[in-house]
Amino acid sequence: MFVRPTQLMLAAAGAALLAVATMPGAQAQDSVKIGLILPMTGGQSSTGKQIDNAVKLYMKQHGDTVAGKKIEILLKDDGTVPDNTKRAAQELIVNDKVNVIAGFGITPSALAAAPLATQAKVPEVVMAAGTSIITERSPYIVRTSFTLGQSSIIIGDWAAKNGIKKVATLTSDYAPGNDALKFFKDHFTAAGGEIVEEVKVPLANPDFAPFLQRMKDAKPDAMFVFVPAGQGGTFMKQYAERGLDKSGIKVIGPGDVMDDDLLNSMGDAALGAVTAHLYSAAHPSQMNKDFVAAYKKAYGQRPGFMAVGGYDGIHLIYEALKKTGGKADGDSLIAAMKGMKWESPRGPISIDPETRDIVQNIYIRKVEKVDGELYNVEFATFEAVKDPGKTKK
Repeated sequence: MFVRPTQLMLAAAGAALLAVATMPGAQAQDSVKIGLILPMTGGQSSTGKQIDNAVKLYMKQHGDTVAGKKIEILLKDDGTVPDNTKRAAQELIVNDKVNVIAGFGITPSALAAAPLATQAKVPEVVMAAGTSIITERSPYIVRTSFTLGQSSIIIGDWAAKNGIKKVATLTSDYAPGNDALKFFKDHFTAAGGEIVEEVKVPLANPDFAPFLQRMKDAKPDAMFVFVPAGQGGTFMKQYAERGLDKSGIKVIGPGDVMDDDLLNSMGDAALGAVTAHLYSAAHPSQMNKDFVAAYKKAYGQRPGFMAVGGYDGIHLIYEALKKTGGKADGDSLIAAMKGMKWESPRGPISIDPETRDIVQNIYIRKVEKVDGELYNVEFATFEAVKDPGKTKK
């Protein structure tokens, strides 16, 4: 029988991963290695930098030893290219013998690593990517970021109840954008709202200008916008250049478009934008005030929601190790992570023991000027929101 070279390569990779997972000494070590795979370059680099910064900050505050094990971080830049993510994950698992892989700036990257996590029984802690299906792709995936459904249903309901009757939608053309659009549309139209224009923009290097003209011509009451963290600044610049900020068309959506680390650079065009999201640097808790102050002191800028996803992700790993007494095999860590609850800078959060997905408060916020700076000021709270993509099943 003829065997294709690709089949031989896949078989060899699988055998290597299996060997690592079953090596007697692989887990019996004095250190716990965490492979952090992030987009440190390219269009999503602000996501990678925020998460990397937050992990470093947490370790500075809590030390680099947990349950007698030294924590080692091995950072790899995948440049938001899923093939690079897969290669990095395989190198980290096979060559570096990491105990955990973490990070994952976008959904395709998180999905690319999922089969490797399953095969090697290595936990995959998703600190950024937000499509509902991610945790279903491996029993070893746990998420500390968010899902688009959590925010999109809430902003859809809010819009319909607050005098917004006609909406044009602009979403990035990949899985999270499709999730955001679906959940918003289902809730907004069920409450009597109308979608008057619907456009999808490329994920890589998007030029929003031609799409924005279509939005303007449709004369909606508001634009529902989802672009991934890092692209909000470009979007708002072109929004203002096209005069949409003077047209009376409001910006609404999940909070990615108004990411805190870019908000001040957007200028007054962002004022009045209403978004539903998991975190704002203006969140009034003492824990968040301390987190923002420490992050600003360390890095010269305020943290955004991606930083919080990274901060909580490393916290989850630390607490799981404490719970297992330093046992770092995948099954022990995942079992320890299920059902875990704690207070985050964003508010109370937990890991759903059935779905391994995050349960968290979602806040409705409005961009306002506070002490000369732009902030997402929270004015309504929806508590303990689960991912609606799973609660419906």
